[in-house]
Amino acid sequence: MENGLKEALAYAVGLAEPHTVDYAGGRFTDKQLSRIECDVRASAIHMKTLTGLVDYIKMMQADTLRYDQWIVQVKSPVEVSFYSKLNEDRKREALAVAEAELPSIRYNSFTEAEDFLIALRSMFVQTEATDLLLKFAGTVEIGSVQQYSDDGISQKATVKQGISGKEEAIVPSPIALAPFRTFMEIEQPESEFIFRMKSDDRSVFCALFEADGGAWKNAAMQSIKQYLEEQLKDIDFVTVIA
Repeated sequence: MENGLKEALAYAVGLAEPHTVDYAGGRFTDKQLSRIECDVRASAIHMKTLTGLVDYIKMMQADTLRYDQWIVQVKSPVEVSFYSKLNEDRKREALAVAEAELPSIRYNSFTEAEDFLIALRSMFVQTEATDLLLKFAGTVEIGSVQQYSDDGISQKATVKQGISGKEEAIVPSPIALAPFRTFMEIEQPESEFIFRMKSDDRSVFCALFEADGGAWKNAAMQSIKQYLEEQLKDIDFVTVIA
């Protein structure tokens, strides 16, 4: 009986209007309140390319977008979002999100030379540097990789020359490469890598270690910003930030 009375009283208190009290310069209430948002926001459309994002914005420009100021935010080398202005609740609506679809490249770990050569050919922009690594990693003799200095970078190995010739050569490192790691519409940023090799009596292993401290990310984001500004230059209600 007592428990039922307590529940009834609690229910009655819950139905009562909230009361506020001004005390010591602050305003207090006797109820926990939750703000009701002013509007309903749509779920963002997701796409894989910057081209798709640009096409979407251009399609929307004839609609109500032109009456507001919208923001395209370059959040990372692989993500760009399209936002509305702040609403009455000081919140933004995300209309579209572009997320780059990229190959998964293994850094900082050794892989067999064959797998390394395939990744280097298919996941990197082909340059003189990639040609050099392809040639070097593809001709190293098993069991010949050795370190000839103590700086953690320099190595030498025996490489095949012609049909039966061999010679010792310095492993090319550090080396500038441009992996596919941002949207394909922009030039892939180049950065330095430490190229390391090791071998046993059965195989040769190769690895790339990033050596630019992540500076390529800033370069990629600035390139994305410049691309979008050029593509959206005729739309004055969109601001691109990075």
